Amino acid sequence: MMLLRSRSFNIYFLWLLAGLLTGCKTTGEKKKSKDASTIRLHLEVNADGTPHSGGVPIYRQQPIMVNVNREPFLTEGDLQEASVVEALGGFAIKLQFNRHGSLVLDGTTTSYKGRRIGIQSQFTESRWLAAPLISQRLSNGVLVFTPDATREEAERIVRGLNNLTAAVKKRSRL
Repeated sequence: MMLLRSRSFNIYFLWLLAGLLTGCKTTGEKKKSKDASTIRLHLEVNADGTPHSGGVPIYRQQPIMVNVNREPFLTEGDLQEASVVEALGGFAIKLQFNRHGSLVLDGTTTSYKGRRIGIQSQFTESRWLAAPLISQRLSNGVLVFTPDATREEAERIVRGLNNLTAAVKKRSRL
């Protein structure tokens, strides 16, 4: 009788150990699942000398100064999903906004054609990634841009944005 209990205990212990070994995330995976990033979209405005706007350097190799509103019109709180996508000659970041973000993006791109959108992200550092020109209305809630970043940095930004979005969705379900 004692031998039977010992064997069943060992079997349960082996199942538990196998589950722990196969079900646990590695240290690198755990770290990646905790990555967080921000994304802030700022509208280009005329320099008016007030503290509400200011020039920011976009692109590190050959910087251009873009005068933007200091308050973003969209943030990671308006994001539904982010991804790195293949683009002509390289890669781009695709931002899919939620319903509210889509409406704001639609209204902004309709009203401000010919202006730029300054895109800032905080990941391992805070950096201005791009300043795409608004050339058409974006009514589908999707913004695709080529970042001033390596592919690894872009993947890190996207992973952090998606982790943050998932955490917000999880909290809203509770």
